[in-house]
Amino acid sequence: MNNKSMRIIENIFSIADIKINGSRPWDIQVHNPLLFDALLSNGSLALGESYMKKWWDAKSLDQFFYHLLSARLDKKIKYNFKLWLQILHQKIFNLQSQKRAFQVAEHHYNLGNNLYKAMLDNRMVYTCAYWRDANNLNDAQEAKLKLSCEKLHLKAGMRILDIGCGWGSFAKYAAENYDVEVVGITVSDEQVSLGKDLCKGLNVELRLQDYREINEPFDRIASLGMFEHVGKKNYNTYMNVVNRCLKEQGLFLLHTIGDSETCAGTDPWISKYIFPNGKIPSMLEVAQAIDGKFTVEDWHNFGADYDKTLMCWYENFIASWDGLKTDYSETFKRMWEYYLLSCAGAFRARNIQLWQTIISKGIVTGGVKSFR
Repeated sequence: MNNKSMRIIENIFSIADIKINGSRPWDIQVHNPLLFDALLSNGSLALGESYMKKWWDAKSLDQFFYHLLSARLDKKIKYNFKLWLQILHQKIFNLQSQKRAFQVAEHHYNLGNNLYKAMLDNRMVYTCAYWRDANNLNDAQEAKLKLSCEKLHLKAGMRILDIGCGWGSFAKYAAENYDVEVVGITVSDEQVSLGKDLCKGLNVELRLQDYREINEPFDRIASLGMFEHVGKKNYNTYMNVVNRCLKEQGLFLLHTIGDSETCAGTDPWISKYIFPNGKIPSMLEVAQAIDGKFTVEDWHNFGADYDKTLMCWYENFIASWDGLKTDYSETFKRMWEYYLLSCAGAFRARNIQLWQTIISKGIVTGGVKSFR
C-alpha cells in the first residue's frame, strides 16, 4: 500500500467530511488498499470501477455522494491529464452522430424490459417524477405526465410528436386523457416492442427512428429525458428539427437534466458504463441552441424531485433483485446501485438540475399560461 496516496485521499475526503473506515453512514470502508493509487490515477472512473470490484463500500452510498459533491471538490482539485484527453476527444469528435445514435440503446435501454418493469412505476416512466402533491412513485409520475400535458395545452384532435418516447408512457397518457394522436420515436427496439403492447388500442404510433429523420408537421412536440443524449455538436440540428416540424402556433416541451455550469466533459464512469456518448447541457447551451429560433415561455426547475425519484427506483431495484439475479451478475448489481445512488446524491447536492422548458415560435396569441 502506498501510504502517501492514502494520506492524499484522506485529506481530499476530509474536505467533504468523509472518513476512511469511519463509523458514519457516508464514511467509506476500504477493502483493498489499491484503491488509493487508482483514485489518484483515474479519479471518478476509478471510484466507480473499484466499487464494482468490491474494493470499497459505504453504508449509505447516496449520502457518501451527497457529501462528496456538496463539497465541490471538482473546484478544489485540478483535472488529471486523462480527463483532459477525454474532454479534448469530445470537443473534436461528434460522439452523438447519426451513426452512433443507437449505441445508447444497445448499451442501456435494451438491457431488458424486465429490469425496467421491476424498477419503474406502473406506467414505466424513466424520467424525473413530480412530487409536489404526491407521496408515492406511481402518483408522482402520473402528476409529471399531467403537468407536461397541461403545459402543452393539449386539445382533442391535436397531433403530437414525442422525441425519445421510451416505452410510450407520455404518449399513452396523452392519448388516454386528451384525445390526441401521438407519434413517439426512440432508438430502442425493446422499448418499441413493449411500448406498442402498452399503447394497443390507442391513437399512438411508436417508431424505431432517429430524431434527425423526422420531417412532418405537429401541433405539439414533447421530449422528456432524451436531450441528454443529443450532444453539444448536435444541439442546433436538434432544434432545427423541432423548428421545421412544429406548426406556427405550436408549443414544444423540453424536459432535460441540466448542468449548473457549462463544461466540456462528462463523468467518465457514467459515459463508459451507463450512458455512452451522453452530455448534460447547461442553461447557456440550451439558450444558445434556441437563440434566433424560439421564444422561451416558461422555465421550470424541479431537480430536487429527481433525488426522491432515484431513491424510489433504487428501492424497487433492490426489492426485485431476487427475481432479477438469474439474468444479471453481482457486478451489474453493484454497477446499477452505484449509478442510481450517485445520481441521487448529485441531485441532492444540487450539482445537476431538472428543467422543463416551454418553447414557442414567439407568435402564440396571448402568450402561454403556466401550469405548476
